Amino acid sequence: MQKVHRISAKAVVINDGKILLIKKTDSGGDYYILPGGGQEHGENLHQTLIREVKEETGYSIQPKDLLFVRDYIGANHEFKAEASHFHQVELYFEAELEKDGHTKAHMPDSGQIGVEWVSAKDIKKSRVYPLSLRDAISSRKSSKVYLGDVN
Repeated sequence: MQKVHRISAKAVVINDGKILLIKKTDSGGDYYILPGGGQEHGENLHQTLIREVKEETGYSIQPKDLLFVRDYIGANHEFKAEASHFHQVELYFEAELEKDGHTKAHMPDSGQIGVEWVSAKDIKKSRVYPLSLRDAISSRKSSKVYLGDVN
């Protein structure tokens, strides 16, 4: 299997105490991830974030500050059977909703079954990936910027 390395920008969008999430499902049931995705050649990270969030959720956003960075080395985590070849560097940015309204997601993420606003207080009760970042995501704070290879 070909080894894959990519850079991904993720948006932490909180509005009225709720976090914008992508809903997916697998054999363990429903789970959530933050909107965002892979950087394309020639894009800066803010452009990647704006494009990916619009494609996956239909929302227009304005990127803000970088919150934290993590490595995801698939061979080291629970999905290693499917993702041992995959290494992704993820950059998490705070983002605000633009006021231009909402359209339908036109390029959902692979396996995406919906878009949901989940209460920031409730994400610890939900299967939100990365699991180890749920507190940092909901508070938009971490004791360090680079978090390492965590899930």
